[in-house]
Amino acid sequence: MPQTPAPAPLTAAVDRAVDALLPELVEFTRSIVRIPSLPGGEVAAQRAMAAKYHSLGLETDVVLSTREALAGHPAFTDDGIPFVDRLNVIARWRGTGGGRSLILNGHMDVVPPGDLEAWSHGPWSGEVVGDRLYGRGSCDMKAGLAAAVFAVQAVQAAGGRLAGDVLLQSVIGEESGGVGTLTTIVHGYRADACIIMEPMALNICPVHSGALTFRLTVHGKGVHASLKPAGVSAIDEMIPLLQALDRFNADRHRTFRHPLYADAENVAPISVGTLRSGNWPSSVPDLAVAEGRLGVFPGEDVGDARAAFAALIADVARHRAWLVDHPPQVEWFEGQFESGSTPLDAPILRAVSESHAAHAGSPPGLIGVQCGTDLRLFTRHAGIPTVMYGPGSLTHAHAADEFVPVSELVHCTRVLARTLLTWCDQ
Repeated sequence: MPQTPAPAPLTAAVDRAVDALLPELVEFTRSIVRIPSLPGGEVAAQRAMAAKYHSLGLETDVVLSTREALAGHPAFTDDGIPFVDRLNVIARWRGTGGGRSLILNGHMDVVPPGDLEAWSHGPWSGEVVGDRLYGRGSCDMKAGLAAAVFAVQAVQAAGGRLAGDVLLQSVIGEESGGVGTLTTIVHGYRADACIIMEPMALNICPVHSGALTFRLTVHGKGVHASLKPAGVSAIDEMIPLLQALDRFNADRHRTFRHPLYADAENVAPISVGTLRSGNWPSSVPDLAVAEGRLGVFPGEDVGDARAAFAALIADVARHRAWLVDHPPQVEWFEGQFESGSTPLDAPILRAVSESHAAHAGSPPGLIGVQCGTDLRLFTRHAGIPTVMYGPGSLTHAHAADEFVPVSELVHCTRVLARTLLTWCDQ
């Protein structure tokens, strides 16, 4: 059943309000991009968001993520970041009553900028060139946070008053496991649906794969390199395991299909991100450590995925004499993302799609993504139907010269504002 459209005069007034707010929207986005908000250092940026929420008269809570509150939850992942001043900001625009409530969620934490020489625009510059707003976090996902609060501001400026509550959430810790969004769930913040403004290039994403961070350790026998036959190279013992992981990745993808994933061979990839071994060129290394991520297919049990990984490592080890007596060690640490999904017939998916189509003239794309996100916390642990929809492309997230198209920022703001009108008044 389609959503009941908002009155045309109100929709037009909201669109005009977005137009009028455009310079302020862009400047606010630039201002929060200019505030570095690396994991564990989000306080200044979060206080800027709180100030913005306060300026609109919203009921604003600052909620700390603490180990004590989270450690007993089954979705808790210890990301190794000290629980000091890890602030989440939740603002409520209280409705008049009787409508559906909606969460607009986004994360303030960003990944490190990496090699600064690779940036032609400074990672904290917020520089605008043509249609591109540059900076670390511009795409992932400060533009989405800005779009959400300005959607509320546009509805307010147009004189709109919603029946249902709107909750704006600016959280920390998404990049390293989701402690911020989990904090909002543990503290009881709920709504009838949720939109996460992740950079989906204005597509709607109701499903994502999971990702489990692993550490694989192999011990060898160190000797002087001139006596190599008397030692056992941990590198030589690690290589067959890494080759087996490549085969395992291909084999797993042959048996899985999902209609929202265009690349059937890259739904839940297995990837090794770091490899460390040895401490001297003329020594046989006695230790090799590989760290990476094991993809989890939508619907796949995390325990089953871990068990299959461990079985593969054990099987390879059984065929190598050294590893039989010195078995590899598998550890799971930091980000442990389950997969997450919302049914394709969920009303929130339809509401966003119709709002997008009404503005753009055609429906948005419907996609699945390979990365873990906070969507799974809402769907699995709070029972809240959730979709992702936001400006910018994942292609540019975590990359040098990260940027968000200003046109997509504005488009997203319009669509979120229209969605508030149709969702929260029914």
